[in-house]
Amino acid sequence: MGTAVTTSRGDDDAGEDWEDDTDSSDDDSSDEPTIPCPWCRRAIFEDSPRCPYCERYLSEEDRSRPSRPAWVIATALVCLAAALWWILRGF
Repeated sequence: MGTAVTTSRGDDDAGEDWEDDTDSSDDDSSDEPTIPCPWCRRAIFEDSPRCPYCERYLSEEDRSRPSRPAWVIATALVCLAAALWWILRGF
């Protein structure tokens, strides 16, 4: 059987050395320029195609296109309705 190791989170740990999270000298992302998102106004990288927070595309060119144009779907629905009307009219 394994041995469980427990740690206390009280004042006993006050002497431990903790890594300073505010030191950003190792962070390379602060070198890249940021701009505000036009939708949610949060700071995002300038080269981002879409905002990681609101997930909206920043430009029309980067936006994904629908799989089929709307006129194809509309035409298919009109043809289907006409075929159903023609079939049901005969009965």
